[in-house]
Amino acid sequence: MSASDDETGRVTLAFSLAAVERLENPTAAFEDAQTWSRAVGLIDDDTDRIERLVEQHDLRQDFDLQGRDRWLTLDEVRETTSTPRHVYVGASDDDMRVSTMFDWEYVRVTEAAEKADWAVAEPSESGVLARLLSAVRSLFR
Repeated sequence: MSASDDETGRVTLAFSLAAVERLENPTAAFEDAQTWSRAVGLIDDDTDRIERLVEQHDLRQDFDLQGRDRWLTLDEVRETTSTPRHVYVGASDDDMRVSTMFDWEYVRVTEAAEKADWAVAEPSESGVLARLLSAVRSLFR
């Protein structure tokens, strides 16, 4: 998602929690995005988890969430920022639905990572799914 010099500062870029959790190095991705975006941050429903991630990875957070859900935040940010592009990097069909409803461009985290040369971690498997996958994989070894 690197931008040319002509596009620097012409993008408002927001990430969903799931998208940031897929990045191997969220700090590096945010630092890179800062070089070509006017505003960067996380927008999602779980504002407590956002605060923890921002603190844990020392991420830039240009959006004031004030405990609001992503629906209200995406709408407000879209209306109050003057950049010609608003891009929401997500990881699910639900992320896509919410972003496009408020006229944001949607980019799946794997596509954004490929374009921007950000490393993506493999999705983690936990609980019952992990045990089932482990059992199935052992059958083919």
